Amino acid sequence: MVDWLTMTIQMVSLAMAGWFLVSTLRDQPMVVPHLVGMGLLWLLVLGQVGVSVAAMVGGERPAETAMFVSYLATVALLPPACAVWGFMERSRWGPAVIAFACLILPVLLVRLEQLWNPVV
Repeated sequence: MVDWLTMTIQMVSLAMAGWFLVSTLRDQPMVVPHLVGMGLLWLLVLGQVGVSVAAMVGGERPAETAMFVSYLATVALLPPACAVWGFMERSRWGPAVIAFACLILPVLLVRLEQLWNPVV
């Protein structure tokens, strides 16, 4: 796991959560700029997933590999799944779904870091 990339993803995700919450409060549906933002966030996430998979193929392994891989899959699938759900929901609750996902993503990344670098 790359620490600076994890921190970047967390900051971008929290900023986007704020943006989506403002859209929810303004009663605005999800629009194309929201999708573009989620796409950029997803590219950052896929970069972290790729680095983690490459490190595991290279021989580095977390203590709980199965748990790490399951969290990694969740992190990789969360942004596109919620973006589709949010875009299909044409009411104010579409951006709320995305805001919720953007608040969950940093927590999942913290858990990935804990699994990758366990405190002994």
